[in-house]
Amino acid sequence: MTNIILCGGNGTRLWPISRTLMPKQFVKLFDEKSLFQLTVERNSKVCESQFIVSNAEQYFLALDQMDELKQAQVNSKYLLEPVGRNTAPAIALACMACGSDEIVLVTPSDHLVKNEVEYAKVLAQAKELAEQDCLVTFGITPSFAETGFGYIEADGLDVKAFHEKPNLQTATSYLEAGNYYWNSGMFCFKAGVFLDELQKYSPEIYAACANAFENADKENIFRIRHEEMMKIPEDSIDYAVMEKSDKVKVIASDINWSDLGSFDALYEELAKDENGNTVNENHISIDSKNNLVYGKQRKIATVDIEDLIIVDTGDALLISKKGSSQKVKEIVKEVRKTTELHNIHLTGHRPWGTYTILEDSPGYKIKRIEVKPGKRLSLQKHFHRNEHWIVVSGTATVTVGDETRLVRPNESTYIKMGELHRLSNEGKIPVVLIEAQVGEYTGEDDIVRIEDDFKRD
Repeated sequence: MTNIILCGGNGTRLWPISRTLMPKQFVKLFDEKSLFQLTVERNSKVCESQFIVSNAEQYFLALDQMDELKQAQVNSKYLLEPVGRNTAPAIALACMACGSDEIVLVTPSDHLVKNEVEYAKVLAQAKELAEQDCLVTFGITPSFAETGFGYIEADGLDVKAFHEKPNLQTATSYLEAGNYYWNSGMFCFKAGVFLDELQKYSPEIYAACANAFENADKENIFRIRHEEMMKIPEDSIDYAVMEKSDKVKVIASDINWSDLGSFDALYEELAKDENGNTVNENHISIDSKNNLVYGKQRKIATVDIEDLIIVDTGDALLISKKGSSQKVKEIVKEVRKTTELHNIHLTGHRPWGTYTILEDSPGYKIKRIEVKPGKRLSLQKHFHRNEHWIVVSGTATVTVGDETRLVRPNESTYIKMGELHRLSNEGKIPVVLIEAQVGEYTGEDDIVRIEDDFKRD
């Protein structure tokens, strides 16, 4: 069985106000592991391989975290979407890369499952049904009247209906009825059976996905072209297939599951101190209770406050009442109108390592750059800025024009505007340096790549 892991290609549920540190499934909150890593570990116990569907910007995050888990890359495949078109296309494209009779387990990367014994049991049951050409969905046994989830109405293993997010009165009636389950967004089926049902009930999505997959770059990973991706109609797997097919079965799953789609849900899962505040070594609390406080870069002091959500990152600060964190989506809409914060962030992850913007002012920008052992940046030039590099640790191999030399800690180099240059790490430890950019324009798009190991434009 192959685990198709959906990493949220369209960025609509990124965390907290923008992508700030990284998408929420990659943030390390539980025993220094991210939700993505926990998903991989959990499903590696029952699946022979992992197929990760991700936005192209998240690919190197996923690679880094797979390396931390020491997951064999030979058992992992990647499909990169330039833009998300919802779950139906993402799953279809992955299934097109699988064998027709291959059973796939589709799971989001941002769920928490704490009862893994029961989880293994429901997966075994799902696999048996999938072998009989069923499309299996997992209905979470509800523990309270939740209004933030869709529901599945069941008659044994048969699905009677899918229901949208209800109001509190309706959710309460679902809970009392006993045959309604939270819609988990997890599925199990043969790849070919799903594609046949998609072609039957949503032929436009199927045809556009087939065309996009046919024209994809398949040299090392499956990389979908932007223009082909945009031609695919946007739809969820529920609307496109599950609500229409007569092959759908539901398995009641009491697996201590949580979809950490809001800060309120996250608060319930994190460790807390004696006053009900989430544990955070940077938090100084004076008579404050029952608050979610997240921040790793500076001290956060609270005085006489209760039931708040405070999320502090390098480029955004969120303060919200509990129960209102779903309105973060409205903040994102406002941010998009006035800034590039939702696209450009202080810490950027690249195939060669990371950079963090320390200061960005008119006329100059200062970065901390870390290059992994054995990696190098593209051979490039800039038209609007000069650059000064000061090595902090490791030994950098620097090419400027026709000259290549080693730059060691406390040594520096200077790159003139328009001059070809490259930074490499040929050593065994990371190279860390401070880069000072000086010029009229220091945007990330002022770069012309002449030669690139990672085939970027």
